Amino acid sequence: MHFTLLMVSVSAAIAFRFAWTSRSADWNTRWQWALGAFLFSPLLLITSAIAILWMGPRGRMVHAWDGWGSYGIAIAFLTIGILLFWQLAIQARRSLQRIYQLPQKTILSTPARFLQHPTPYIAQIGLWNPELVISEGLLETLDESHLQVALTHEKAHRHYRDTFWFFWLGGLRRLTAWLPNTEALWQELIFLRELRADRWAAQQTDGLLLAEALLSIVSASQVESEPWIAALSDSMPHSRLSERIDALLDESEPVKEKNPGIWIGLSIALLPLFMIPFHF
Repeated sequence: MHFTLLMVSVSAAIAFRFAWTSRSADWNTRWQWALGAFLFSPLLLITSAIAILWMGPRGRMVHAWDGWGSYGIAIAFLTIGILLFWQLAIQARRSLQRIYQLPQKTILSTPARFLQHPTPYIAQIGLWNPELVISEGLLETLDESHLQVALTHEKAHRHYRDTFWFFWLGGLRRLTAWLPNTEALWQELIFLRELRADRWAAQQTDGLLLAEALLSIVSASQVESEPWIAALSDSMPHSRLSERIDALLDESEPVKEKNPGIWIGLSIALLPLFMIPFHF
């Protein structure tokens, strides 16, 4: 029983990831589809491991090799997950300690940590209450109007708490790196995160100015961010940079429809927990 649950969960997680493809749809549908596809497999594996751990290695329908084997795999999987998140938390803490050592300045009425570095750089770094970091190179690259829209973009990341939520998504990414399409889904989510911040900023300021600021920063800097860093200059292929700019120049109203079916489907990942009361 336990081994069957484990094999069904692993097979379903792999098959679901194999079936995922990027969709050319409106932003909201694309975001929900990518996030649901990213979360389903790790949640199914985690809930299955928790269910096996809770039910224990013994039972009338469980053979000794089945019970203890599945029980050991579940413990190992959850332990690895805890260690990966712990490692990620330590890295985030060390980064924040370095950030807190930077001098604090007020730039266009916005408090920020000032980094003396010639490369243009602006990012939110942290978790729930991230710190805004701005480099000397950015101040030399952008004039006041373009700097203002760049600041608004970073305010969008703070508004959506992107650094906090992507910390947890980044941990799931490491835990399930062996699953198909994990990296492709991660890059899709990073891109859609930036697209969402662009849209939010464009509603507050001038989208054309933000597009110009984006081009200026990305052309001078390609940055590979950690999960707890949300940066305007996140590394991306040229095609996705063009897509971001096209979206900023698109003056049509964004679609705000939600697709509850995706989240109803995601609840299937919780089914292993409902097997616990029937264990005997």
